[in-house]
Amino acid sequence: MGKRYILNHEVAYYECDINQNMTFPALLSVAIKASSDQSDQLERGTEYINTLGITWVITQTEVTIDRLPKVGEQITVVTEPTEFNRYFCYRSFWVYDSEETELLKIDMSFVLMDVENRKMSSVDAKLMAPYESPQVKKIRRWPKIEKVEGEHHQLYHVRYYDLDSNHHVNNAMYFNWLIDVLGYDFMTQHEPTYVNVKFDKEVLYGNDIESFYEIVEAEEVKTRHEIRLGDQLACEANILWQKRS
Repeated sequence: MGKRYILNHEVAYYECDINQNMTFPALLSVAIKASSDQSDQLERGTEYINTLGITWVITQTEVTIDRLPKVGEQITVVTEPTEFNRYFCYRSFWVYDSEETELLKIDMSFVLMDVENRKMSSVDAKLMAPYESPQVKKIRRWPKIEKVEGEHHQLYHVRYYDLDSNHHVNNAMYFNWLIDVLGYDFMTQHEPTYVNVKFDKEVLYGNDIESFYEIVEAEEVKTRHEIRLGDQLACEANILWQKRS
């Protein structure tokens, strides 16, 4: 396994929803900050990789949740680059409360993208050496994401503040588009227990995207999501929920 990095964080009120739970965009942002801080420490940060003409892009995110952090809570984010192969790098995150109880786990996969032609670049073992994560040949197989059946959707326009310093839509923004369509009543009555998100296509400034969704009521509540750019799939997700007690 690779080197671990620890980030301490106090959950601010502006990172939480009306239920005082930390939102997915805020949670993802703090996790990414932990990985970015580690990369800076290892001299493999954004400034360094940009000199190589490449940048990191998240392709998959899987979150298993016991409970979400609350406003004002002191949390600890532990991250570890677990392994990499020719094209994918895998990293895990664990979030703990002040009593060292694990609240949730996040698994992510990343690829390197050539900044100029916006195509995937192979991973150089020398670039990954400081992380001390093992190089493997196997590509991880993620749980299959179920497709949306139906036409319920909402239109969103990609704004300037949806972009990050890499000039593409910040991955955290996708969670806003995925979840906003579920509405006030659903969100106040349910809390998530599992999330599986796949990022398929880059969304750019000025694009109009459509967030399709489906709510499946069974033994456990499941929502299926797709963000579409015209006839192309930009992002897809499945989320499991439990009734709020």
